[in-house]
Amino acid sequence: MRHIHKIALITGGSRGLGRNTALKLARDGADVILTYRERKVEGEAVLAEITRLGRNGALLQLDVAQTAGFEPFAQKLSSALEAGWQRRDFDFLINNAGIDVSAPFAETSEEKFDQLFNVHFRGVFFLTQKLLPLIANQGRIVCTSTGLTRFAIPGYAAYASMKGAIEVFIKYLAKELGPRGITANTVAPGAIETDFTRATLAHPGAKEFLASNTALGRVGVPEDIGGVISFLCSAEGRWVNAQRLEASGGMFL
Repeated sequence: MRHIHKIALITGGSRGLGRNTALKLARDGADVILTYRERKVEGEAVLAEITRLGRNGALLQLDVAQTAGFEPFAQKLSSALEAGWQRRDFDFLINNAGIDVSAPFAETSEEKFDQLFNVHFRGVFFLTQKLLPLIANQGRIVCTSTGLTRFAIPGYAAYASMKGAIEVFIKYLAKELGPRGITANTVAPGAIETDFTRATLAHPGAKEFLASNTALGRVGVPEDIGGVISFLCSAEGRWVNAQRLEASGGMFL
């Protein structure tokens, strides 16, 4: 009998935390479907690495801020699953795609607020809803949150509020999807050095300030996060549910 590998879908899997998570899951034996918004070449490079690791994969375009595109995306995903795996479902949904928009509360415009809302909450809420029929029973949903829901750094009132909403959202997912054996959790990274945070960490003294306020004495890297998400998708993580798992190296203790 042919062994069936687990299949993960990672939004924003072409770079940063998404890329690292994709490669970690592939190393741990899962096949991976990636989404990208604009950077197709980067997504193709990650897909090639997944293939070199001996795993199967696929690359699909998706803008998580545009809910009108979720139905056609679900159809493309169904076709990819049938063509690549002869399956009608997948196992792990990793809601990772994000944007970094920061501004002091008093200067946060409705436009910036809406950008963050559409990507980090509205998009996650309705994409998860749209894909529910395609998530296998006993599957996993993991959403990325942020350490900024526990501690406050000026400039992130809107961003952190969206992630706080996600942390409430996963509790309801866990409760309502429990009968299907699906778990739902968030992983909350601290400061991680990626292109997502490059502008913030480039401010004079910012990296040093964050490192000095982290128990392990440094800013995080993507490799610090992928394994945490992979754990939640593993057999060992099956009893972790409705939880916020912070992976920050001990920031602002």
